[in-house]
Amino acid sequence: MSDEPIHLPEPAKPVPPAEPAEQAKPRMELAQLKAVIEALMFASPDPITPRLLNRLLNDEPKEDVKAALDALRADYEQRGGLHVAEVAGGFQITTRPEYHEWVRRLFHERSANKLSVAALETLSVIAYKQPVTAAEIGEIRSVNTSGVLSTLLERHLIKIVGRKNVIGRPFLYGTTKEFLIRFGLNDLGDLPKIEDMAQQLGFEPPPILMEQPVPEDMLPLDEGEQSN
Repeated sequence: MSDEPIHLPEPAKPVPPAEPAEQAKPRMELAQLKAVIEALMFASPDPITPRLLNRLLNDEPKEDVKAALDALRADYEQRGGLHVAEVAGGFQITTRPEYHEWVRRLFHERSANKLSVAALETLSVIAYKQPVTAAEIGEIRSVNTSGVLSTLLERHLIKIVGRKNVIGRPFLYGTTKEFLIRFGLNDLGDLPKIEDMAQQLGFEPPPILMEQPVPEDMLPLDEGEQSN
């Protein structure tokens, strides 16, 4: 018998268990996704854009978000007093236009936030004739508009968009995104006929306001004159 030591094979080292693969988060059901989008629209003071929706719901595929948004809009078409309106490039839950008179009654007492007839007339002139100067507005309305313009600027319904390329380089005024939101418009192409708007707002439009605006040369604002 040999005296050489017997070498036994080393036991195999245990193999560590494989790291469990990170599981993808389950996608929301359409009904749940619609409910989330509806809650976001309701809570947001501004219209919700598709880009913002995709950022807030970044765990969900974009096509699912779009499908849920389309389904939500279709749902609201079947409802009574509300609908999902496309406003200023986004979406917002608003009252239907045909119920404006009843909603107006609700807020009738809030006179502090109500625009005067003079302000509504001036705003209409700017909306349909923009870009337009204060002098041109005054010529159409036959009154001094400086105080009214200040009010509309403070309410962020209008802004200074440039200067007219004439002697004195007067400011040119135009409407804002807040104007679109306030009146439920997606863009200026959605403006109703001036006669219809005047009837809804309760004033008689000046005849000159019916004419099509003539394009004017506009100068850019100097640095420091930019209006948000």
